[in-house]
Amino acid sequence: MWLCSFNAATWEAEKVMSGLLVPWGMSFVSNDQLLVTERNGDIVLVDLKTQAKTSLLHVASVAANGQGGLLDVALSPHDPTMFYFTYSKQHDSGVDTTLAMANWDGKTVTAWRDVLITVSNSTTTRHFGSRIAFDATHLYFTIGDRGMRPNGQDRRTHAGSVLRLNLDGTTPDDNPFAGNPNAQAQIWSYGHRNPQGLYYDAPSQTLWEIEHGPRGGDEINLIRKGANYGWATTSYGKEYWGPVSVGDSEEADGIDSPRKVYIPSIAPSGLLLYRGERYPQLNGKLLTGALKLTHINVITLDDNQSAIEKTRLLESLNERIRDIRRSPDDWIYFSTDSGNIYRLKP
Repeated sequence: MWLCSFNAATWEAEKVMSGLLVPWGMSFVSNDQLLVTERNGDIVLVDLKTQAKTSLLHVASVAANGQGGLLDVALSPHDPTMFYFTYSKQHDSGVDTTLAMANWDGKTVTAWRDVLITVSNSTTTRHFGSRIAFDATHLYFTIGDRGMRPNGQDRRTHAGSVLRLNLDGTTPDDNPFAGNPNAQAQIWSYGHRNPQGLYYDAPSQTLWEIEHGPRGGDEINLIRKGANYGWATTSYGKEYWGPVSVGDSEEADGIDSPRKVYIPSIAPSGLLLYRGERYPQLNGKLLTGALKLTHINVITLDDNQSAIEKTRLLESLNERIRDIRRSPDDWIYFSTDSGNIYRLKP
């Protein structure tokens, strides 16, 4: 297979917005405007031409503690008057990753409501997930194990899973565990640690996920219906307290193995499978942001959808890259924890 190699040093980042408060998720509503979630609980409209932000909604019940807060946002690809968002919701029984939806007329947000308050709370403030993706008829979103390793293999909780819903928030009858009294019906796959990237690629009809491992062992997974991805029975990572393997083994029968493993960890967040014309060298490749190692990681896939090559872009930028998106006019943008949005320029 011919590989399109390129010089990583020739790529640049053009700052197009600053002054945001940890812009966790982004979703374009036009070529120049996008919805952005700020982790403290505000959804804002960002205009890239004027570099202005307009407050649209404050979610008062957000628990912006630890790794929690207002998380992803996604305009519905099927109805541009509707968008979805995820957040860590504070309520009487604890803090749960929650999916909500709202009406959107291009200027104002109305009638926002919770769609699914998951069963996922724990005693920690870690590993909430959470990214949103769509196929032709369904919505998917991710939840981390909430810092409790057994959750990855316990289908009685939503924690440590990729969930699948109908667009109206109901549960599809053909979900793999629908009707199972010992499992949450919304679970599509399980055995995940802290998935902060999710992308559905329509041309190949594949759902890709990327998640944080412990010390080493970040994973890129090709998500299948009902599959178990191993955490914490299997892992390529080590314990934080010493060079001791996590889990029983790196791989095992009955568990889907990752398509790529990162050792050491890059701390991935956001995921995009680029298909476009503006960046021909990136076409068909996966891109993810790195929080810990502060770069964009570009992954080349072979015909069997396995990772065969990786390249780092923008290492000298020294920014924790949180989310990465393609605009309607085919530019790649990414947000950083320092409050900036950049456009990728070859």
